[in-house]
Amino acid sequence: MKTVAQNRRVRYDYDIVDTLEAGIKLTGQEVKSCRMGNVNLAGSYVSLLSGKPMIKGMKIAKYNFASNVEGYEPGCDRLLLLKKKQLDKLTTSLAEKGVSLVPLDVKAGNFIKITLGLGKGKKRYDKRQSKKEQDIGRRLKEGRDI
Repeated sequence: MKTVAQNRRVRYDYDIVDTLEAGIKLTGQEVKSCRMGNVNLAGSYVSLLSGKPMIKGMKIAKYNFASNVEGYEPGCDRLLLLKKKQLDKLTTSLAEKGVSLVPLDVKAGNFIKITLGLGKGKKRYDKRQSKKEQDIGRRLKEGRDI
């Protein structure tokens, strides 16, 4: 499967504890648009509405060659498709304080799949520490002194 879109900011803002893959309910033109890479995950998140996981804030641009694009809303809420065991595990994990469910990336193949991450929010000092570790890793890779 080819990665079509990534939410790179999530790994900076959250400490990802667990990941899982879910399907997503889309219309035909949205599937074609996703395969072309017209997906934006910036600012998107997952919430449970009456026991059903919905992704909010994910924008899929309209497909250029679609005939009926009247009333198409790129940022509407979309239903995620999970198995019952996965959904039960998520609801128990989300009951904890400080745990969020965020989309990490979108993959396109025969099906459009979205990778979700169960993460805990980082504090400012945690972000500084991770930035410092990235800089040290870069310097070691380049062969420079620390």
